[in-house]
Amino acid sequence: MASRQEEKERRKQERLEREKAEAAAAQRKRLLQIGAGVAIAAAIVVGIIVLTSGGKDDKPKPGQNPTAAVPIPDRKITDLEDAAKAANCQLTNPPIEGSNHVTTKVKYKTNPPTSGDHVPPQEVASDGNYTESVAPEPERYVHSLEHGRIVIHYKPTLPKRQVGQLLTLFGENSDTDFGLASVGGGFTLLLKNNTQMPDDVAATAWGHLLTCKTMNDKTFDAIRAFRQRYVLQAPEKVTEPE
Repeated sequence: MASRQEEKERRKQERLEREKAEAAAAQRKRLLQIGAGVAIAAAIVVGIIVLTSGGKDDKPKPGQNPTAAVPIPDRKITDLEDAAKAANCQLTNPPIEGSNHVTTKVKYKTNPPTSGDHVPPQEVASDGNYTESVAPEPERYVHSLEHGRIVIHYKPTLPKRQVGQLLTLFGENSDTDFGLASVGGGFTLLLKNNTQMPDDVAATAWGHLLTCKTMNDKTFDAIRAFRQRYVLQAPEKVTEPE
């Protein structure tokens, strides 16, 4: 007869497998919806071009495919610790600072923040590319971290070409240790840092931090490995787009 501990572990594994299966089904549904949406959007755009003889949005909205992407090196190092070391980046696991819902400003102990009190659910920051939009407030993207998101920060003074490289990285499709692929920037936010961080680039997850003082060609593998390991590895796993 299985011991109580063995039975508990069996139920845990069954629950994890069930979560992954449900997440995979949701992802398939999302991809089908995206495909249909793209077809409709393309038809609308063609119609607008015919009627107006040109024109475009003033600037992209969060989540749109970036238009200023710049090629980046192919992935060479897959292990997170090895990739971080090669890029001269630092990996830390700051203590969890709390998770209450608040409507006031929060003073976080890490920069950029990796956990702590944050806004209510209806104000959570959406997934997407914010390079040409105003970055959401920290209290909003900290809630995103609790939902299993990865936030990629870059210093406001980072050269335009390197921002374009981060756009390319943001939009890459990648597998994750959770088992649900990140497609076209899924489960990720890319933004100009608004906490005065000292580093060129950083990536955050709930309770985890990657900081890179100087961005270089090896930084991309460090961020890739960070995203692969920590996507949806958070207290509240939201597997649908936000």
